[in-house]
Amino acid sequence: MISVSYKDIQTGWVVLSEIEQRIKDKIEKVGIPLKDWDINIYRGVITGFNEAFIIDNEKRKELIEKSPRSAEIIRPILRGRDICKYSVEFADLWVILVKFNSHKFLNEDYPAIYEHLVQYESKLKERGQCRYSRAKRVNDKLNYLGQHHWLELDNNPKDDYLNSFLTSKIIYPNMTKYLPFVYDIEGYYINDKAFYITGKHIEYLTVFLNSSLFKFCFVNNFPELQGGTREIRKIFLDKISVLQIDDKTNDNFNEVVLKIQSTKKENGDTKNLEIIADSMIFDLYKLTKEERNEIGFIEIY
Repeated sequence: MISVSYKDIQTGWVVLSEIEQRIKDKIEKVGIPLKDWDINIYRGVITGFNEAFIIDNEKRKELIEKSPRSAEIIRPILRGRDICKYSVEFADLWVILVKFNSHKFLNEDYPAIYEHLVQYESKLKERGQCRYSRAKRVNDKLNYLGQHHWLELDNNPKDDYLNSFLTSKIIYPNMTKYLPFVYDIEGYYINDKAFYITGKHIEYLTVFLNSSLFKFCFVNNFPELQGGTREIRKIFLDKISVLQIDDKTNDNFNEVVLKIQSTKKENGDTKNLEIIADSMIFDLYKLTKEERNEIGFIEIY
C-alpha cells in the first residue's frame, strides 16, 4: 500500500493513510509523554550580548595567556546550526561563564576577563536596563530578572543550571529542517538557539529521537516554519509519547549511540549502524514486517 501524507492548507490537519494512522496510534498507545519522564529540558545559555561573552579561539588563547585562570570559566559552546545527527561541528567558539553573583571577585580572580568585559560596559548596562523594564512590564516580580550585575550572564542564578551542562545530555537545535539530536558527554555548552535534555535513559532517548520511527510518526507534531524548518521547542517535544524501558535495555542503546557517534567523529559511514539502531527501536515497539517496510529508513540531512 502506498502511503499518502500531506497537510491540508485549509484546516492545517495532517491527513494520514490507514497504515500510517495505525502505526502512529500503536506508538502513542504504549508511550508516556516526555513531560512525565524523569528528565529535564532546558534552553541553552542566554548571554544578553553575544559580542562580549562569546569569543573565538584566538581571543580565548589571548585571555589565558594574560591570566591562566581564565581557562576555568571559558567553555566550548555550540550554536543550533552546529548540531547534526549524532555529531557536532564545533566552530571554535567559546563562552565566558560569569555566573550570578560572581562579579564581586571577577577582577581579582580573572583580571583578563574583567578587562575584556569592561570594554563593553555601556552595552552591558543597557542590556540590564532593558531586562529590568521588560520584567517590570510583565509583572514577574523581577525574580532574577534585573538582578544580574552587568558583568554577568543573563541566566537562572541557580548553580545547578550552568553546572548541568557538564553532565551527560542530549542537545538539539530549536529550529531545524533535519531533526538532529546528539548524546553529549564532552561538556559542551549551547547557545539559546538550542535545547538540552538531562535525566534518565537519555542514551535510549537519543536513539529514539534520531530514529526513522520518530520522524515517521512525529515530524508533523512540530510546527513547520518558512523554508521547511521545524520548531522543536520544549512545549512541543514534551507532548511526544515514548515507550519507557529498563536500565539493562538502556545499556544496549548506550553501546549503539556511542558506536555511531565515535564512527561519525572519525568521518566513517554510519548508515548500517543507524539501520541497526532503527531495528532495535522497531523490536521494542513490536512492529510487524509490514509496518517496518512502511516506515523504511528515513534520512534527513
